[in-house]
Amino acid sequence: MIRGKMAVLVFVFLLAAGQAWAESYPIVDTGQNVCFNNSRQIQCPDVGDSFNGQDAQYKGNQPSYKDNGDGTVTDLVTGLTWIQARGDKMTWNQAMAGAKKCRVGGHDDWRAPSIKELYSLIDFNGWVQRSEADSTPFIDIRYFGFKFGNERAGERIIDCQDWSATEYVSTTMGGNPTVFGVNFADGRIKGYGKSSPRGNGKMYIRYVRGNPDYGKNDFVDNRDGTITDKATCLTWQQKDDGKTYNWEQGLAYCENLNLAGRTDWRLPSVKELQSLVDYTRSPMTTGSAAIDPIFPMSDKEDWFYSSTTHMDGPRPSHASYMAFGRAMGYFAPPRGNQSKKYIDVHGAGAQRSDPKSGNPDDYPEGHGPQGDEIRIYNSIRCVAGGGVEFYKPPYKSVGSFKGGPSHNSPNQMGQRQGQQRGQNMQQGQGMRQGPPLEAYEACSGAYEGAECSFQASHGTISGMCRNMRGETVGVPGHGPGGGPPPRQ
Repeated sequence: MIRGKMAVLVFVFLLAAGQAWAESYPIVDTGQNVCFNNSRQIQCPDVGDSFNGQDAQYKGNQPSYKDNGDGTVTDLVTGLTWIQARGDKMTWNQAMAGAKKCRVGGHDDWRAPSIKELYSLIDFNGWVQRSEADSTPFIDIRYFGFKFGNERAGERIIDCQDWSATEYVSTTMGGNPTVFGVNFADGRIKGYGKSSPRGNGKMYIRYVRGNPDYGKNDFVDNRDGTITDKATCLTWQQKDDGKTYNWEQGLAYCENLNLAGRTDWRLPSVKELQSLVDYTRSPMTTGSAAIDPIFPMSDKEDWFYSSTTHMDGPRPSHASYMAFGRAMGYFAPPRGNQSKKYIDVHGAGAQRSDPKSGNPDDYPEGHGPQGDEIRIYNSIRCVAGGGVEFYKPPYKSVGSFKGGPSHNSPNQMGQRQGQQRGQNMQQGQGMRQGPPLEAYEACSGAYEGAECSFQASHGTISGMCRNMRGETVGVPGHGPGGGPPPRQ
């Protein structure tokens, strides 16, 4: 009997040890906790309904941090320890050399993070608007220092990217040596030139230490059309079906997939999807997409949708995707009168976002200053397992999504709202003018993007409801206060 118990204990110990080893690359949840359709917030759907299967409905490893009180923060999910402060901007060469000299927290083993380590910090409760006051970073600023771009110095508020140590194996912009970085202001991975034609090529760096295995995959071919990554405990559809889908169709495809005897497939979150990127590969250098060859690709230039909504301005009309092929755009150099060229502007391994629905022909020159190509219809690769559970979050105002843990802890929320209302009532006293009280009342209890109208001093204003500093407020549909978000 004792031998039997000992055998069980040994088995349990080995199982636990194997599980700990298997989770050397745990994926941190995006934090997204409300649901959307193609244009607005909705009640999270039931099984079988349209838009079922999106990010908020699947709960993975929730973000969890510990402030060590010595200028460092430990991620309790990944085991990585980060420098808390953001410091000053610097060139990539300076950022790489600085790790050896860093002694924050009394440690001497700091390193520049890989793009997978850096992306583990991204929080999809963020969004970007015209001003810093109306924007929320894609990182938890209760723990991590953050600065938007300095508009007084001529920067855009999104000019505040972080370097990684991951160099692009190809080039962008027609031949520029490129490094991947994360923009925690607008929620994207892009390739950035080691030197910038717009300036001195300086960005931020946040050093990391611990868990040297983070970001390293361990794929096993299950010989049934699926691949398991023992490092993340996720099981993947091995081959895409060669078709492209808009976002709603992609959600439904995975929810209805029956493969290898299992039906618990889902469209992956963008952080799960990014875990598949192989940054040692690219179409121009290896003749393959940026993914391990164990995953056949219908087209080496394909992009794959995630289940994660990307707040591209005031409306939740975009979904994040990973570019396993080159991240193409229609770009003209900022000098001379050269015509636009269709080139790789951000690199295979970039994370951008597409409109969830529409016609790609409506975007003949792409979007943003680099002319990012808009496809709308992207490829799908489904995922299962990983300890991720189906979850139907209760309906809450989109204000709980905006800001999320980054800006609006329960104690901060009321304080911020009170300060905003106070500013509105002190016009002419040197305070910044904000929306009138009627604009808040018009959107009380309304969802993001809802139409509204309210009385102002100069007449009736018609527009839409938008989140500002954690509170939904009416803004004009056109003219001052309205219009599109800043171009990315």
